[in-house]
Amino acid sequence: MRLEILNSGYKFGTKVLFGIIKLFSGYPLPDAARLVFYRPDFYGNPAKQFTQRAMRGPSAWTAGERELMAAYVSYLNECAFCIKAHTATAAGAYHDAEKVDRVLTDIKNAPITPVLRSTLQMIGKLTREHTVNADDMRTVIAAGVSPQQIEDALAVCFAFNLTNRLADAFGFAVPSDEAFEAGAEYLLKRGYA
Repeated sequence: MRLEILNSGYKFGTKVLFGIIKLFSGYPLPDAARLVFYRPDFYGNPAKQFTQRAMRGPSAWTAGERELMAAYVSYLNECAFCIKAHTATAAGAYHDAEKVDRVLTDIKNAPITPVLRSTLQMIGKLTREHTVNADDMRTVIAAGVSPQQIEDALAVCFAFNLTNRLADAFGFAVPSDEAFEAGAEYLLKRGYA
């Protein structure tokens, strides 16, 4: 159910900012960004900071790999908005939409490293079953994933399991492919802050 708050629940200055963004980008501000402006002290600012660290902070994972993780978690959660947003961003990072599609539809045969495949399978299990155990961690470590990479992947997994649920609960609008491509370009240049 889409809440009216995403359409009109903002102060005048925020509405002006939304208008300026639309004027310069040619697209309305996506609902994921609009949600950040709703109750910024309670949700918006902490979520922005956490997501920025998870997606663009220091990590052995590239931005493209983390975007692929976000797309994969979103795909498993069947979150239409986040699938399109992060598939477009991962495809832009890799310059390879087919590779991203293969990961989402056939992870066992997708053209990715064993380290990334093992990590995606681990966060996939966590997303589907809401649990991982010591054997799961041993498997990922045996594939060559470092403890820090595991921690970083879990941060992405958390960020997008939360965002997927909010997107569906708030009924985020799913814009055109062109709007998602413009958003992806922005995320790759500027990040989430």
